[in-house]
Amino acid sequence: MSTYTEIVGEKLNALLAKTYDAEKGFKKASENAKSFDLIAYFKKKAIERSNFAHNLRSEIQNFGQEIEEGGSVEGAMHRTWMDIEAFFSSDNDESMLTAAIAGEKSAIEEYDDVLKEINLPPSTATLLAQQRNQIASDLNTIKRLEDAS
Repeated sequence: MSTYTEIVGEKLNALLAKTYDAEKGFKKASENAKSFDLIAYFKKKAIERSNFAHNLRSEIQNFGQEIEEGGSVEGAMHRTWMDIEAFFSSDNDESMLTAAIAGEKSAIEEYDDVLKEINLPPSTATLLAQQRNQIASDLNTIKRLEDAS
């Protein structure tokens, strides 16, 4: 059976921080969107990411690892969702969709990185794969919303 190492804990905490950032980004998008469909979609995504974070926290704690509180951890997590503010300042639905697409692509890459580079316990690998697949599925929805706008 695989065990959590310090590196696994760091990578999962980094993923947790990115999840917090995504939740904040989607909340901000729901506040600035004009389209009712987008407002509902962004609210749904914020709730989803809150649930993702809760599940990640539980998984990390189940293996006796420390949880790093708050948003981003240094360096690597300071990515797309932190830059989203620039897109939101224009209060433009299209720019928010563009930012959401970039954020979702970045999240998928982050999940893929953790899933392929670390020998994870089965419960963690399953959780991460489920979350990653949900993000990938929703990416197609975002692209359809962007095409419709």
